[in-house]
Amino acid sequence: MRSITTDPPSVEILVFAGCPNAEPVRKRVAHVARELAIEPEIRVILVPDDEAARSNRFLGSPSVRVDGRDVEPGAEHRTDYAFSCRIYRTPAGLAGQPDETWLREAMKR
Repeated sequence: MRSITTDPPSVEILVFAGCPNAEPVRKRVAHVARELAIEPEIRVILVPDDEAARSNRFLGSPSVRVDGRDVEPGAEHRTDYAFSCRIYRTPAGLAGQPDETWLREAMKR
């Protein structure tokens, strides 16, 4: 576990090639990091096929993990791994990327 005062979070953005939400979610992650005045390590991970989706526990594109944990509340209980687009049920409704509040909370852990 990282120290909140010394170690920045590690952020993984898992996507498939051509995902229309890949760049918007990368920008959202960067925006939240700036708001929090942190410099996380951000890695974009390309998921090439169904097999990789299952082995990476990929819930769809884009998926965002902070320090190995998906940012969506309750996602740790899901097993519907798929090489597909991901739809998030956010407080504002259905969305193609995670809610900023989820990102903020995950990066502050």
